[in-house]
Amino acid sequence: MKLKFICCEVFFREACLAMAASPHVIDPEFTPKGAHDSPDKLREQLQSIIDRTSEDGTYDYILLGFGLCGNATLGLTARSIPLVIPRAHDCCTILLGSRRKFMEHFGDNLSAEWSSVGYAERGTNYLREADSGRLLGLDKSYRELVEQYGEENARYIWDTLYPATENNDLIFIEIPETAHLNFRQKFEEIASQQGQKLKVIQGDMRLVRALVNGDWNDEEFLVVPPGKSIRAVYDHEKIVTI
Repeated sequence: MKLKFICCEVFFREACLAMAASPHVIDPEFTPKGAHDSPDKLREQLQSIIDRTSEDGTYDYILLGFGLCGNATLGLTARSIPLVIPRAHDCCTILLGSRRKFMEHFGDNLSAEWSSVGYAERGTNYLREADSGRLLGLDKSYRELVEQYGEENARYIWDTLYPATENNDLIFIEIPETAHLNFRQKFEEIASQQGQKLKVIQGDMRLVRALVNGDWNDEEFLVVPPGKSIRAVYDHEKIVTI
């Protein structure tokens, strides 16, 4: 197969490693990490690349190296070429290798901040806040929650999103294939300077590899046929649909 791979540069190293081992012909195009901060603009950029690629007419599929990512991929439409996207809220799930691992490590705090090699070496902000709470409509202030749900329900929602904890660890997702770059040591120094401990979570390239290898099982990937658009489910199972 000949594949177009549109990918956030936060996966640059992982994507390049996976593409080098893929049996398919892949042409990558990376978007800047900071594009996540303006989801509407990122969506326009992605759709523009999709449209341009579709006009080329030589590709079998267009791969998206993104999750919902603050709704940046919501509404993206496949033209003449099918789209393939992981069933993930954001890049955290993709770096961890599964939704199960995301819920295992972040289910109790959907707004936890974390980092990875891609976040550390590109741009000035080395931390990333998980998108899941915001995508589920849970990014409101406490006052807004009270107005919408009442005092008692608002307190329950707030305590669930922001659990009281003394754990102030700096979280780093370490991919085994890039561990030799010694970013763990750099983050240990950052954590020490900030009076924190470093919590290292082992990541997994399996979703990135599956994406570029064409191993798109329905449980972990959505294939969008021509003429259809990506819609959000906002759960922790399907996440995206058509």
